[in-house]
Amino acid sequence: MHPDISPVADALGISPDHLVLHGRHMAKVSLQALRTKPRHGKLILVSAITPTPAGEGKTTVSIGLAQGLKKIGQNVTLALRQPSMGPVFGRKGGATGGGRSTVRPAHAINLHFTGDFHAITCAHNLLSAVIDNHLFLGHARLAPERVLWKRVMDMNDRALRSVRTSVGRPAERATGFDITAASEIMAILCLSESLPDLRKRLERIVVGFTAEGEPVFAKEFRVTGAMLALLRDALMPNLVQSVEGVPAFLHGGPFANIAHGCNSVLATRMALAHADLAVTEAGFAFDLGGEKFMHIKCRQSGLAPDAIVIVATIRALKMHGGVALDALTRPDADAVRRGLENLAAHLDSALKFERPVIVAINRFHTDDEAEIALVHEFCAACGVPSATADVFAHGGDGAVQLAEKVLAALPQESKSLPFLYQTDDSVESKLHAIATKIYGADGVVLTDEAKARLALFARSGFDKLPLCMAKTQDSLSDDAKKRGRPRGFTITVRDFEIANGAGFLVALTGTMMRMPAMPKVPAAERIEVTDDGVMSGI
Repeated sequence: MHPDISPVADALGISPDHLVLHGRHMAKVSLQALRTKPRHGKLILVSAITPTPAGEGKTTVSIGLAQGLKKIGQNVTLALRQPSMGPVFGRKGGATGGGRSTVRPAHAINLHFTGDFHAITCAHNLLSAVIDNHLFLGHARLAPERVLWKRVMDMNDRALRSVRTSVGRPAERATGFDITAASEIMAILCLSESLPDLRKRLERIVVGFTAEGEPVFAKEFRVTGAMLALLRDALMPNLVQSVEGVPAFLHGGPFANIAHGCNSVLATRMALAHADLAVTEAGFAFDLGGEKFMHIKCRQSGLAPDAIVIVATIRALKMHGGVALDALTRPDADAVRRGLENLAAHLDSALKFERPVIVAINRFHTDDEAEIALVHEFCAACGVPSATADVFAHGGDGAVQLAEKVLAALPQESKSLPFLYQTDDSVESKLHAIATKIYGADGVVLTDEAKARLALFARSGFDKLPLCMAKTQDSLSDDAKKRGRPRGFTITVRDFEIANGAGFLVALTGTMMRMPAMPKVPAAERIEVTDDGVMSGI
């Protein structure tokens, strides 16, 4: 049986009046709780090297680190994303950590949780339905072929990437589905600071353009109030706990390869307001979630991390060094050395933001101690502290050394965050800055389609927004097959999408789709429920 959440909230100083219980083990926290807690703790950002099929365990390390900090007497909270059911039933099979470093109740969190994804899906699709209704009735200023707003669902389904609506009618048009994690409503919820801010962001969503190239905003369809009603409760952060009792605010779940990859600003503020230290994460590797954490989340909110942790595994380093997945348990020091190039790339990127950086080696039981020592030697040569974290097997006890290294690295005073580009820079300049300074590319190429779309957006000033790169998570480049630290490549932008409510411009690179597909053998095939209602396989 999972422990109750009410004592956790009480220990944080959250009044029962500010708690909306979802059963005994989960709760939503009213935004009123922020107004009674002016304290502001220090923020620790966890990111990682480029992911591989071998697994990196960034969420597991985030939870383990928080538990380690608690073990050494620190007052700490977690601020994490909540899982999408797409990966739960697709490839990953869940996203609540692992072993002795998990958040619970894991099954509930991985499935419906408190209904936030359902609310986001409904709000998004309400606007979709109203747009098509206006087109059918001939009331919209929109040109059917210039509608940008799609539909969403919280599932991986490649068959829905391209569909036609109103077939046989004058308003027939090509459209499709994105996954809910890629919805602009998801990004809006995660970046909103209050209900009034949420309303303003919903109203300024660009749903498409007129035949003359003028933007059409969601406000014109007069349902932002109804969308706000669907999202009202979803705006409140969710409170759960780790297996060792660390409070965890889980809220929002945009992917970092196709969206901005960070949990909500409000959950982060809630974590910082109720503890001396808050551990948060940014999706996938630093080139994706880390960069967007800085340039989108921090730029909009004024938040800034006080330290950065980069997670690496021996297994992933070997894959970046050219070792096949089925050979990772064999000692291969040369492969580890080659793979360290990928870690070096992410350290170079993280250090550009002028924060202390610490490397966490997420230990697997098959790891060779001599290979672990190689990574520590490399980090020492770079002047970067490092620690082995055995958090899957040992929870907080396995993260004490990492916690001590992070605590020692934290600065006394928080400092302003440098950005690698300014919003007034041209889109081409912003792309060049990210591609060359974060990915290590030689430059950026725009297709003719991307240039035409950018010209349309620039007419209305949308080119002055920060960039959100949609890029493969499997490589620093836009080619998923190029592991390690690719060199001598360019990034190709094939299209742009506008997320005016969220406050950024999306650049689509390579073959990235905003609706993922299921693998050949989806994780859903191993999930079962007994006659007594006990779930397994998640």
